[in-house]
Amino acid sequence: MTRNDCLALDAGDALAPLRRHFDLPAGVIYLDGNSLGARPSAALARAQQVIAQEWGVDLIRSWNTAGWFDLPKRLGNRLAPLIGARDGEVVVNDTTSLNLFKALAAALHMQAGGAGAARRVIVTERSNFPTDIYMAQGLTSWLERGYQVRLVDSVDELSGAIDADTAVVMLTHVNYRTGYQHDMRALSAHAHAHGALILWDLAHSAGAVPLALHADGADLAVGCTYKYLNGGPGAPAFIWVPKHHQAAFRQPLSGWWGHANPFAMAPDFAPCDGIGRALCGTQPIVSLALVECGLDVFDQTSMAAIRAKSLALTDLFIALVEQRCGAHPLGLVTPRDHARRGSQVSFTHPHGYAVMQALIARGVIGDYREPAIMRFGFTPLYTSFSDVWDAVEILRQILDDQTYDIAAERGAVT
Repeated sequence: MTRNDCLALDAGDALAPLRRHFDLPAGVIYLDGNSLGARPSAALARAQQVIAQEWGVDLIRSWNTAGWFDLPKRLGNRLAPLIGARDGEVVVNDTTSLNLFKALAAALHMQAGGAGAARRVIVTERSNFPTDIYMAQGLTSWLERGYQVRLVDSVDELSGAIDADTAVVMLTHVNYRTGYQHDMRALSAHAHAHGALILWDLAHSAGAVPLALHADGADLAVGCTYKYLNGGPGAPAFIWVPKHHQAAFRQPLSGWWGHANPFAMAPDFAPCDGIGRALCGTQPIVSLALVECGLDVFDQTSMAAIRAKSLALTDLFIALVEQRCGAHPLGLVTPRDHARRGSQVSFTHPHGYAVMQALIARGVIGDYREPAIMRFGFTPLYTSFSDVWDAVEILRQILDDQTYDIAAERGAVT
């Protein structure tokens, strides 16, 4: 494989034209879309429209005239096909942590009556994204009803940890450190066979891998829009509640946007019907508006095409790193098996943080996660095959010449 071979792959790439819909800085190879997606070109004009016209001129009238009030549901309907959901089942709102809290509380409430009354265990992985574990720990400590969080240390132990005491299984579909992708269908079926509900965090899946929440038997799901969906830094998250669970869905953050008639200003809460009961308070309209710019790009392709390119990019990256950097102490922690791999590749190195900082200084932007893991995210909408070649070549030079500073001071965000 040569750089010219990679250029030939770019020339035949049906997704290559989509790169023009993103403003990527010159001289940068961006391999961190699994943490923060690149800016869609349309986002700047959309932000200016919301700020200058809808807010600046139309003022409060825009809640009606610009459709601000319905924006969480409208965006949810646009996002739904990307995760195998249906109209009226997704809202874009709040943060992933808050939506996880709502979904987990609702799942525990669903299990609190009948056959599920004695179930008090939430099963999750110790390697899950920390905020998911924190939210579960916080919820169970406040409930004070004997609930507990059961942490599993490996994928192999997961099935055995789900038993008659399990109320909810809470998993992240693609692991944020390793890129390991769970078998959603098998684990959902296993949870149901033991009487448990299953809640999926799609933060590292949505927009990167094909999802089929209904077909795979999920009960509830949450995720973010600022990674592969390119919604912008801190963009609102989303929550999915299938219609067959909506009547029983009850969550403790009963804010006025989830009220059946919010402008009646009644003193007592009455939840609205449908997915709206997953809403809470007034939403950040500027951020919400930008989410649509990212979703617009997905209308021009399919998740099958995105997945095919993602696997080709990650296969190429793994092969080139192992061929060209094989003399160095790099350890692949991402599965080679396509069925178990998300859209990122992670390698360990004893000086991973320092090496990543050297890469960033050379214009190759990935990120670092403890312990000693360098993460490289591949967003098929704008990552090219020649980007992969060039990134590996710069990595090779840094490792061969040892041009990294092991005493580099760490920033607040790694």
